[in-house]
Amino acid sequence: MIYRHFNAPSRGFTQFSHDIIRHPRLSSDAVRLLTWQLSLPHGARESLSRTAERARIGGSAFIRAKRQLKEEGFVHERRVQGVGGRWFTQQLVSGTPLTAGQADKLLAREPVPASSQVAPTPRKPAAGQPTAPSTGGHPKKHPEGNTSDLPPEAADTAEASPRIDDARALVDVLPLLCPALRHIPPGMRDELAHLAARWLDAGHTSTDVHEHILRGLPGASTPVHRPGGLVRYLLRDVPRRELPSLVSSGPRISARLEGARECAGRHTQTTLFRPVGDETHCSSCTA
Repeated sequence: MIYRHFNAPSRGFTQFSHDIIRHPRLSSDAVRLLTWQLSLPHGARESLSRTAERARIGGSAFIRAKRQLKEEGFVHERRVQGVGGRWFTQQLVSGTPLTAGQADKLLAREPVPASSQVAPTPRKPAAGQPTAPSTGGHPKKHPEGNTSDLPPEAADTAEASPRIDDARALVDVLPLLCPALRHIPPGMRDELAHLAARWLDAGHTSTDVHEHILRGLPGASTPVHRPGGLVRYLLRDVPRRELPSLVSSGPRISARLEGARECAGRHTQTTLFRPVGDETHCSSCTA
């Protein structure tokens, strides 16, 4: 069973029709938007979007609620042009459904606001005599100085690197390694090749560079919005390459076979035995 306790407020209330609150085709957001507008003081000019913002109604929910109110005749809009050519949007909110003709009659009674545009002020001529634009010719094909954000050592040695062609081939393969690297800007290929050339000059292989880049990529659920910048960051510092040890310890055998010797006798397969002294044949051969 349901029990209700209700006290009629003595102030700060608005009378609504039950047809609004119990409307079968209006959502809760549409009812809240409409009742909020109808509860505003007389003469208030608050827009529907501002009311939705105050009522904590999101963007998508506001669009659906406004569409429902317009379809049911509770909200009407029209575009009018005021003085000065500026266009305005008039909104009419009604407590009862209205037809388009009824809404136009009510909106026609409202004055169109005057344009807030300000007339332009008289232009003041600039001081001095007019001069023609500079025609100094085309800029240099190769600008002087460091125009990139490469590390200083990379900017000095990248052009002279003998591995620059290999570095460019390394960078061209990056879009094939991972989908996140497919959208590297073509304008960054040369810069990335200069960075990769430093890795190759330091003794790293192309496989080392590719594996380093793949390890630095985020997880599959994290999108990469600037793959070129990420690769540039990963290649900026060249680590020291660890050379493999030149001392060979020789082949190692299992501890279970240590001390065993191959029998010198005739066997179909290799036979190992553990000698007591310096014998060369197993016990089967000596028997």
